[in-house]
Amino acid sequence: MRTLQEELKCMREGLHYNAHTPEMYAYRAEVKKKLHQLNVTEYHTSKMPEVTRSLFPNSAPDFFVEPPFYCDYGDGIYAAEGVFINFGAVILDGAKVTIGRKTLIAPGVHIYTAQHPLDADERDAYENCLPVTIGERCWIGGHATICPGVTIGDRCVIGAGSVVTHDIPADSLAVGNPAKVIRKLNQK
Repeated sequence: MRTLQEELKCMREGLHYNAHTPEMYAYRAEVKKKLHQLNVTEYHTSKMPEVTRSLFPNSAPDFFVEPPFYCDYGDGIYAAEGVFINFGAVILDGAKVTIGRKTLIAPGVHIYTAQHPLDADERDAYENCLPVTIGERCWIGGHATICPGVTIGDRCVIGAGSVVTHDIPADSLAVGNPAKVIRKLNQK
């Protein structure tokens, strides 16, 4: 049996890992305590920066999350300067989630890095995670879903309710399920 640190290393590297060990449950339980603090703290108080810094140690100091917010670990989220996440967002950050500067994420957006084997016997024991990257100055519309392993280029707009299952090139407007690029943006 692997140690907690070994499971976390496998998780972050996209390898199969066991999310159901007592140590992994305990680790996530500590994160849930921090999430509870985030979700009940008035965000325009001096306490909020301390709460966000504790939960998101790899994000910029001005990274702003509108509660309620949910994630698996917090330390897998790498949000740059000026990132804003509106209420009701969910980020499953078993792998690294990189969000470029000045990106806006609308209410109810879900970002997933976790995926499960298709084979039921494998699925009972293991899962793996793939990183998600969102470029700079993007706008992710309300209730969009971004799937594991996706990269969204700089200055993209993802339409509300879209499901992003594959990479989106920079300066694109993508909408639908699955999301498709319907036109180029910023072509002045």
